[in-house]
Amino acid sequence: MQKIFTLLFIVISVNACSEKNKNQTADNTLTKTFTVYSNAVQDSFVISVKLPENYHKDSAAKYPVVFLLDANFHFPILAATLRQCEDAEFLPPLILVGIGYKSFELWDSLRVRDFMYPAALPSDEINASGGGKKFDEFIITQLIPYIDSNYRTDKSNRSLLGHSFGGYFSLYALLNQLQTNRNDFKNFVAASPSLWYNNFYLNQLTTLLKTKNKDSLSIFMSVGGLEDSTWNISPVKKMGNEIIHADIKQLHLKYSVFNDLGHMEVAELSFLKGLQQFYNKASE
Repeated sequence: MQKIFTLLFIVISVNACSEKNKNQTADNTLTKTFTVYSNAVQDSFVISVKLPENYHKDSAAKYPVVFLLDANFHFPILAATLRQCEDAEFLPPLILVGIGYKSFELWDSLRVRDFMYPAALPSDEINASGGGKKFDEFIITQLIPYIDSNYRTDKSNRSLLGHSFGGYFSLYALLNQLQTNRNDFKNFVAASPSLWYNNFYLNQLTTLLKTKNKDSLSIFMSVGGLEDSTWNISPVKKMGNEIIHADIKQLHLKYSVFNDLGHMEVAELSFLKGLQQFYNKASE
């Protein structure tokens, strides 16, 4: 079944990319890119918004919003794929919001600044200042209110999607949400999350979910079967099993090991599988 879904995803992605140029003119009013300065981070981010195909035809409809990290890389692929999935009714219409940087060079260096919290330990062997809390503040206090003010959004059904360090941030945002008693996001995708960071700092998430969660939440975690067993696969399995066995009310969690995939291959498939879990439960 996993291989069938992987093949389907590849076909959808290829078709989506081939349709991109053909539909470019029609999509001009559905896609917008702009820059937002973050007071919390004290830096600018490039925000990309992709609206559903019929957004301008139904002035009363409201749509769930999907916030996507690492937009420099992932946004063009996922935006095209969601268009195809919407047309094929694999997913309902969604608003996609990508959070990125001015260039690929800046993206590669600044994502470590923005996605990780707390600051890295010497054993992590990366230079991470621990800016994740400030980045989360930017999303919560600036970006979400802006999107809600300028688009017709379903405020009760937001998703946050991240891969690798972005997968770490997705789960950190959930942890911070629980600690501060907020409910900004309902759904979280953590594809190949860097759970090893800061001596497995995010392991406290299971306890917080058991003691603080009062809302309906969905989580989709994943890892590639070709990734490192000790530092990538085992931590995802461990956290996933702990949360599942805790039998937390109002929490729906799934995790998958994609046997034939490596670290960089997991992202898009995980995003699509997660969105199906969140918004198309009838297909499960």
